[in-house]
Amino acid sequence: MAPTTTARLAGKVALVTGAARGQGRSHAVRFAEEGADVVAIDLEHGIGSVRYPLGTPAELEETAAQVRALGRRVVTAIADVRDEKQLTVAVDAAVAELGGLDVVCANAGITSAAPATAMTAEQWRDVLDVNLTGVFHTVRVAVPHLRAAGGGSVVIVNSAAGLRAYRNLAHYTAAKHGLVGLMRNLALELGEDWIRVNSVHPTGVDTPMMLNDDALRLYRPDLENPTRDDVAPVFSGVHALPVPWVEPVDVSNAVVFLASDEARYITGASLPVDAGRGLT
Repeated sequence: MAPTTTARLAGKVALVTGAARGQGRSHAVRFAEEGADVVAIDLEHGIGSVRYPLGTPAELEETAAQVRALGRRVVTAIADVRDEKQLTVAVDAAVAELGGLDVVCANAGITSAAPATAMTAEQWRDVLDVNLTGVFHTVRVAVPHLRAAGGGSVVIVNSAAGLRAYRNLAHYTAAKHGLVGLMRNLALELGEDWIRVNSVHPTGVDTPMMLNDDALRLYRPDLENPTRDDVAPVFSGVHALPVPWVEPVDVSNAVVFLASDEARYITGASLPVDAGRGLT
């Protein structure tokens, strides 16, 4: 279903990490549809333990083109959320160009898969550094700008794995559970500055992070080259609603709601977008 645009974020500036493609691009475009200018950030290269391709600078520019096509301003920056100094330089420059910052969407994330006892130190470190520490860096860098604006909204893109455990994803589950605690603590500490902090928790989303060759084989190890159609029944079977996964825009709609004044008194909340995954 196409989103209904209402200019809920007119006059706002929104920061999105991991904006080159997938959920990040969807969030950036939805922000623009709702009237916001966008700071779109992603990294320049892959990460060692991640076997699927990550977003590229060219894809980041395509995100920017889609935002501009909606009549909104956009500033792109290449920065790694693991590097707080690099991220600070990028965000400070973008905010100076756009004139402020009102919304932060901490979206950047990666994954890999292995049993906990077989997981490499590199796999563990990379996922924790991006998915948990990267969000910590993003918020720390953004908070001075949100305070200068008199408040704002931080939306952390978490996962159903932030609320339950998954086999072969100990590092991812640990990072996402950690984000729940971080979100709650930030909501408590930043509330006096009128900065709200919440998280969304999607089930599997139709993006390259989820539907890549390695992930497909993980869920259908009985097949040499499984397809989307082969794994769809597996994913459908864990949801209360009869769908295998959700679309990026379904998550973006929740992000926009939490970023908007419609959610002005919502903070410290975990919002599932999971087709009932948490019920099964």
